[in-house]
Amino acid sequence: MSDSSHMDQFQLKRMDEMCIVIDEDDQIIGAETKRNCHLRENINKGLLHRGFSVLIFNMDNELLVQQRSDAKYTFPGHFSDSCSSHPLYIPEEMEDSDALGMRRAALRRLQAELRIPSEQISLQDLVFMTRFYHHSPSDEVWGDHEVAYILLVRKNLTVDPDPREVKSYRYLSREQVAELLDRAAWGQARVTPWFRTIVEDHLSHWWDHLEDVSSFVDANTIHGRESTCSPAGAPTPLLLA
Repeated sequence: MSDSSHMDQFQLKRMDEMCIVIDEDDQIIGAETKRNCHLRENINKGLLHRGFSVLIFNMDNELLVQQRSDAKYTFPGHFSDSCSSHPLYIPEEMEDSDALGMRRAALRRLQAELRIPSEQISLQDLVFMTRFYHHSPSDEVWGDHEVAYILLVRKNLTVDPDPREVKSYRYLSREQVAELLDRAAWGQARVTPWFRTIVEDHLSHWWDHLEDVSSFVDANTIHGRESTCSPAGAPTPLLLA
């Protein structure tokens, strides 16, 4: 059985961060530690939290794909979107209007994880596209159970990832991303399940329109929400005692 033995002190410390716990309609109902939110024993009881995935495109319409650090608690060493993380249970990251809290959280993580200079990126660069539900077991102990916000950036940026978070990164064309997913399907690479969902369910429609994605913005829908009723038989998310 997997545990936290592969995690370094940096990742272990981050497990104490307080995530936003929600119900199946993405309404805030409380908070729990990052550790508790990602333990499968709690996910199986229905514990659901907010997360986000950022898609960074350069002006050549290539997507920044990162390979997660081997010290990550979930999906270590997997290829994934440009940056994925969680808003914290603090007032400035809980503000729902125009997904302002989520965009603040994403900006914080982009500057910390990818070390993008603050003068190069702002809240206005982050376009909130839509939300989707995902339940993604990583191993016997850890997993993800989120309503994730997809945020899109199209801009040439200076990226210098923190090696404690990111093992490698590269900008990929649409065809190269499709090739990566094909390789993963054949067991020749590892990609996070939410990245595959984003590419197949959303980017397949957006990629040809990156110059103006406004017609694809869908702030009201939670895609895949019909699955929230039973990650493992639990009817609703709940707060830990």
